[in-house]
Amino acid sequence: MATPDDELVRVSEMPGIFDEADQVHVSVSFSWDLPMAEQLSKAWESVAPVKIGGPATGQRSEGFEPGLYIKTGYTITSRGCPNKCWFCNVWRREGDTARELEIKDGWNVLDDNLLACSDEHIKKVFAMLSRQKRRAEFTGGFEAKRLKQWHVDELVKLKPRQMFFAYDTPDDYEPLVEAGKMLSYAGFNFKNRTARAYVLCGFQRDNFDDAEKRMRQTVDAGFMPMAMLYRNAKGERGRQWMRWARLWARPAIIAKRVNTA
Repeated sequence: MATPDDELVRVSEMPGIFDEADQVHVSVSFSWDLPMAEQLSKAWESVAPVKIGGPATGQRSEGFEPGLYIKTGYTITSRGCPNKCWFCNVWRREGDTARELEIKDGWNVLDDNLLACSDEHIKKVFAMLSRQKRRAEFTGGFEAKRLKQWHVDELVKLKPRQMFFAYDTPDDYEPLVEAGKMLSYAGFNFKNRTARAYVLCGFQRDNFDDAEKRMRQTVDAGFMPMAMLYRNAKGERGRQWMRWARLWARPAIIAKRVNTA
């Protein structure tokens, strides 16, 4: 989990009798948690002035401070995305360009679309990651069609623990295949579970057969897939979809299913 774990953090907790603060920040990641955020805000007003913020509020984010709102070790070096995907609020909230931020130390990069940044910025991010004591992770995700050979060459030097790509829409598939070829040649593949891909599932008009096909296409492209269930504004997901997604969420289960299919 990316939630901070220092002594000043409270996760969905009402104030205790010994809690003191000069100011309280309620950070909300998902829109369906906003009612809870309002309850927490009212409860903590007895302790100190309260501010509600976070992605769920639709507020544009600015800089990034390590350890504030997300756990130390996670880092964000840019915000925004030039793609205007129908299911995503990033470009609506953060803008339809990649805004490059001051690079702060960390090993898990959460950028919305790092590869949409300038080459100079990306090189600086890779250089920062090379100084960390832990292997790099790119859980924010790479866009396959933007992957270049020099990116792969730098990733070989970094030896990341994992990196995620995405298969959200039909036009993502061919770039994913090409990226898979580049990564596989460099030693990143399904078997070592380094190359992974989020696969959007459960949206309107999707069905289990089509979703299963996309998962297996992702495997064929050289990536360990991870089902990402679509939620509506209320955070609702179908129970059958949730049950199905569990079979495509854990690498050990996925590897066994694929090998025995």
